[in-house]
Amino acid sequence: MPVGILIITHGEMGEELLATARSTLGGSLPLNCRALSVSPNCDPDSQHKKAEAMLASVNDGSGVLILTDMFGSTPSNIANGLKNLQDVEVIAGINLPMFIRILNYSSLSLSEMTEKALSGGHDGIILCEQKATNHD
Repeated sequence: MPVGILIITHGEMGEELLATARSTLGGSLPLNCRALSVSPNCDPDSQHKKAEAMLASVNDGSGVLILTDMFGSTPSNIANGLKNLQDVEVIAGINLPMFIRILNYSSLSLSEMTEKALSGGHDGIILCEQKATNHD
């Protein structure tokens, strides 16, 4: 059974990542993924309960990787409130390369997928230097 993915972010960022990944991968995702959007005026306790229910809905028994946007923020705090549950890992700093990488390795275990997500996030940050053109 594949690992479930729960994305908890500010605003609609998580939904946009899901939509972009679907578009990139041809319309469907190989993992059970859901996104929770957190608004600036939300009730954190209410959002925590929603996150708990969403986590249960994506967990097919192989665990859940929670991806959130910025460590120390409300979405991150909600995610970290769930990390003590069994078979849950939390990573802050989601980006599209990280998300696409884990979707490309959908058969990995939770611990392997966590490592793959971290490497995908790191490897996706690149200084794009402008190449000098030679106009002789």
